[in-house]
Amino acid sequence: MELAKLRYFYAVAKLGHVTRAAEEIHIAQPALTKAIKQLEEELGVPLFYKKGRNIRLTQYGEYLKNKLEGVFTQLDGISGDLAKLKEERSRTVKLNVLAASAAISDAVVAYKKKYPETVFQLIQSVAETDCDISVVDNSAEYSALPDFEKRTVMEEEIFLAIPKTSAYASREEISLKDVKDEGFVHLAGSRYFRTVCDGFFARAGIKPRISFESDSLVAVRNIIGVSAGVGFWPAYSWGEVSANVKLLRVSDPVCKRDLVIGLHKSVAPSAEAPRFYEYLLQFLQKRRKKTLLKK
Repeated sequence: MELAKLRYFYAVAKLGHVTRAAEEIHIAQPALTKAIKQLEEELGVPLFYKKGRNIRLTQYGEYLKNKLEGVFTQLDGISGDLAKLKEERSRTVKLNVLAASAAISDAVVAYKKKYPETVFQLIQSVAETDCDISVVDNSAEYSALPDFEKRTVMEEEIFLAIPKTSAYASREEISLKDVKDEGFVHLAGSRYFRTVCDGFFARAGIKPRISFESDSLVAVRNIIGVSAGVGFWPAYSWGEVSANVKLLRVSDPVCKRDLVIGLHKSVAPSAEAPRFYEYLLQFLQKRRKKTLLKK
């Protein structure tokens, strides 16, 4: 059954008049009559019968009309639904966050205050193929991510956060070997940043003494902040330290990583994603400056 013929039938069935139906759907009356006849032949049942000058629905016609009412209501709503989805997509940003999650979350909160209508979808998957923006570091395998439209690499220095009461607080830089016996506050192995930090220890040839370990980034930051141990502190990602903490540059080994912020190509692009991408780059730069000023 052709959809057009069903629509022609439905128009006649609603109006009960061939001429008025032809005018409403902008088709010549003979063509409309022919289409109805063809539909009846295809179905093998009569859909209308004449009563005086008017036409009426047969029981088959009534059945078909009732069935089509719900169908055409849904079909007629599709264009509106798709327009709504397109509008929602235009203000939605799909973020794949595999590094600097604390900083990205703070950026999202700040952006939402300025543009509350923006919708964010946050995911964490190296295999994700549907995202607008990704944030990864050089320890992650991210070849599965979509092609880049724009790509910015930001070198992030990783400082060592120590209590200001520490014997090392008078220094500006330090070697990891100097603090090998200190109690380290460390992220658990499930976090990407842990992999980065383990690489620093391996290069220094030491095995750290872990005094506190958690997969909660907030918990680790808070424990370091109350001077309950030493720990790594990334310049962009974690923001300012507390007044009880001093950041030292690590001279041996040099502790740095690359943050890769990518704006990806999409078959259904978001109008908001490029704007947030530029905002995020500025946000991270400002965050780094604040961290360095506090250092």
